[in-house]
Amino acid sequence: MAPRVQLEKAAWRWVESVRPEDIQREHIEIAYRICVPACKRGACRRNCKGNPNCLVGIGEHAWLGEIDENTFHNIDDPNSERRDKNTFVGLTNLGATCYVNTFLQVWFHNLELRRTLYLCQNTRAEEHDMDSDYEPRSICEHLQYLFALLQNSNRRYIDPSGLVKALGLDTGQQQDAQEFSKLFLSLLEDTLSKQKNPNLHNVIQQQFCGQMSYVTVCNQCGRASPLPSRFYELELNIQGHKNLTECVTEFLKEEKLDGDNRYFCESCQSKQNAARRIKLHSLPRVLNLQLMRFVFDRQTGHKKKLNTFISFPEQLDMGPFLEEKGICVYELSAVLIHRGVSAYSGHYIAHVRDARTSDWYKFNDEEIEKMEGKKLQLGIEEDIAETVKSQTRKPKCSKGYHCSRNAYMLVYKCQREEDTDPMETNVEVPGFLERLVDRDNRKFEEWCLEMADMRKQSVDKGKAKHEEVKELYELLPAEDGQEYEFVPLEWLKKWLDDSTVTKEIDNVCRMHLIKNIIIIKFNTAASNCILCMCVFLRLTPVRQ
Repeated sequence: MAPRVQLEKAAWRWVESVRPEDIQREHIEIAYRICVPACKRGACRRNCKGNPNCLVGIGEHAWLGEIDENTFHNIDDPNSERRDKNTFVGLTNLGATCYVNTFLQVWFHNLELRRTLYLCQNTRAEEHDMDSDYEPRSICEHLQYLFALLQNSNRRYIDPSGLVKALGLDTGQQQDAQEFSKLFLSLLEDTLSKQKNPNLHNVIQQQFCGQMSYVTVCNQCGRASPLPSRFYELELNIQGHKNLTECVTEFLKEEKLDGDNRYFCESCQSKQNAARRIKLHSLPRVLNLQLMRFVFDRQTGHKKKLNTFISFPEQLDMGPFLEEKGICVYELSAVLIHRGVSAYSGHYIAHVRDARTSDWYKFNDEEIEKMEGKKLQLGIEEDIAETVKSQTRKPKCSKGYHCSRNAYMLVYKCQREEDTDPMETNVEVPGFLERLVDRDNRKFEEWCLEMADMRKQSVDKGKAKHEEVKELYELLPAEDGQEYEFVPLEWLKKWLDDSTVTKEIDNVCRMHLIKNIIIIKFNTAASNCILCMCVFLRLTPVRQ
């Protein structure tokens, strides 16, 4: 017979020989197993249901040893939200806004653009009452404040939701990153053109705008018809190419206009076969090269991503591609990456070179990572496992070159002697913005103190509970002759489970609560319970 069954039978064996009116305290103690010895710690795998003195397996094990104080709270160290020394500030991803964050980091690191934004007039910020939160309204105001926070905030990352909302972007839907870049620069150009300071009107053109022309030559009469045009980026086809030089060469390649695509020559006054090509006349200080990874697939009717490996140099000489040949050397300053195989999903990050130190940083929303050494490192990004149908082996790159199948935009900056001037690389936040940043930093410090205090309170409470449990278990179980009370097992479990709120023990017998009702209704008195001496339903008639 199983031990539990034997214990059960032994507890009620006396019932066969004892009449109800003869029941004594010892009978009750046998029935409720009061005298069964307490289980020793470690002797039971689980709590013994047949032994009310068993205090094992109810959650006590976690409290009786040494406890790491971090288990007493669920509050992260507020200092983990603090900006590390000598690094940059990240941007919160609001759902599907990682593509916005990458461009904002690239533009923030354009020192001339940052300096220009700081010079923009902002009467609202200059006259703002420091007792209330500052809420930018225009795109320019949002960018000013955002860039000031990126420069001098104590936070590890900041929230760009104000700017994203002002731009009317859907935070839950990923937009075309390349199209966003064009539209934003156009919007910024329009904003700066309306500033009172005339020196700010043409900054976008000076930084990003180049001059080219579409030249069409009639095969019949030889007349050349140039069509001047401005560009803010060069859109380069990568399909079928291995390196950046091939992409630029194809961009400038002569195109034949014949058949249904013949050109109407004004000199001949008729459609004629012709040749058309692009001529580059001048290049901007910052040259944006869009690698057309996302193309329209006519078979499916949807966009697709080209996972073609393209190599590109750290230093790019654009002189041979200009109409007026000469030396025009650019240095790589940013690489924008799209991780993923689909044109409609994935994740955007940016590798940006710090103009002051020439160190490379990887900007991945809230996370900022400084690359070792002074060289760009794309290996980790290219090694990420992806479900591509045909895995192409990464080609070897020559010294001074990089290779990527995920880069969709390259940013090159023209090398100039003044770029090494400390005055040019030092951009100070204007006073009216610095005051706003200081106020935000104070709020952050107050939050850190509040979180640290909440964390300390939780730890102190946990340590006190730890000592309380250990002291109580030193006293348990009650020795012979000591006064004791039984506590519900479920209450003990909840008390030992620190994640639940435990009410105070209510050890009053339920029958005691209805004592007066019994006397009034049944005209009878209640006598004391044999075991716990509380009022129990052993009723006797009341004599008149």
